[in-house]
Amino acid sequence: MNIVILAAGMGKRMRSAQPKVLHPLAGQPLLSYVIDTVRTLSPTRLVVVVGHGADKVRKTVGAPDVQFAVQDKQLGTGHAVQQAVPLLDLSVPTLVLYGDVPLTRASTLKRLLDAAGAERYGMLTVTVDDPTGYGRIVRNAAGSVTKIVEQKDATPDELKIAEINTGIIATPTRQLEAWLASLKNDNAQGQFYLTDVVERAIESGVEVVTAQPDAEWETLGVNSKVQLAALEHVHQRNVAYALLEAGVTLADPARIDVRGTLSCGADVSIDVNCVFEGKVTIGDNVSIGANCVIRDAEIGAGTRIDAYTHIEGATAGANVVLGPYARLRPGAQLGDEAHVGNFVEVKNAVLGHGSKANHLTYIGDSDIGARVNVGAGTITCNYDGANKHRTMIGDDVFIGSDTQLVAPVRVGNGVTIAAGTTVWKDVGDNELVLNEKTQVSRNDYVRPVKKKKA
Repeated sequence: MNIVILAAGMGKRMRSAQPKVLHPLAGQPLLSYVIDTVRTLSPTRLVVVVGHGADKVRKTVGAPDVQFAVQDKQLGTGHAVQQAVPLLDLSVPTLVLYGDVPLTRASTLKRLLDAAGAERYGMLTVTVDDPTGYGRIVRNAAGSVTKIVEQKDATPDELKIAEINTGIIATPTRQLEAWLASLKNDNAQGQFYLTDVVERAIESGVEVVTAQPDAEWETLGVNSKVQLAALEHVHQRNVAYALLEAGVTLADPARIDVRGTLSCGADVSIDVNCVFEGKVTIGDNVSIGANCVIRDAEIGAGTRIDAYTHIEGATAGANVVLGPYARLRPGAQLGDEAHVGNFVEVKNAVLGHGSKANHLTYIGDSDIGARVNVGAGTITCNYDGANKHRTMIGDDVFIGSDTQLVAPVRVGNGVTIAAGTTVWKDVGDNELVLNEKTQVSRNDYVRPVKKKKA
């Protein structure tokens, strides 16, 4: 089977320099959805027809299994498919899709391919409540397709037809080559339309068959930012309902955004306005508070993530407590039962089993052992202006508030660091560390009285 994906259009109504098929839906280009779907069908040839922004499209979706045909001038869908024909295997059928129609399911395409087989001309059609603007599928008394009639050319009776053309077809390739060559552009737009091929098929005595999707939204395309926003809503609704069916509790299914893959264990609870990007894995009994952003992360069972926490490229073990307002940056690894609290940032650092940093702290490029208490205002000074250095802290260390650890530095097990200490030399096990200073008190002190200027 050949796959041809039409992706050459500029998309003027998008009002953007970005090629239309590269606009993101849930964080992924529209065209990528189509390519990912057709890969599940195991095509022998996969050809993407590019035109506007061709180099950028190639760079974005290029892969060993993807070939590109170029439509230098956008002269219609029929002309676009014609550019792909030299790259196709003429002995097997061809499925034609559109790079701006991202949500068609593989099961629907398989249904169309099964209906068409190797010798029939298959069209994906859909029955809608309001067919205004679409080409109608005209059938004879026996129910056979006789033509596709566009809105402007339809008779009053034909305008009542609710079955419309989606443009997605499956066809014998050798015949398709000949039909495309016979297309004419004697129409108002001066373009060669793929929809005209159905009449060539009927004239050739090829049986025309149809298949329909399970849902109308599978055939929705994108021609404007309004349509893109509507499709985003459809996609996020589908994702939310799939999570609900899998047992995830969502405070409001209309207020979750998944821009990648989200895998959840049992009894997971997600509050409103959370965003998940990339690949996120969540264990059993995890609760996630409102307004969290989690990207490319793994969260262990029983962990609680409080509101406004941001996690990227990080892992959290079991029964961890995070937030509110915590930030885990790439490379952060939290052991079981660790706590990272209000306005604490962890980057490229390990926080061991049961260790806690609950307030106003930066931990970067560090290895922190088990059962360590990191006081409020503590900072690991890991950057010397040119290079990053690591801070190594053992088990059972108590770090007082407002401490600075100047890397590279090593702190042994059981160490106590007094509040307000700057640690720039290695510390052995079980030592007390402080910067000596004298506190002076005067009992005869009188505070100056200051007068406001007139």
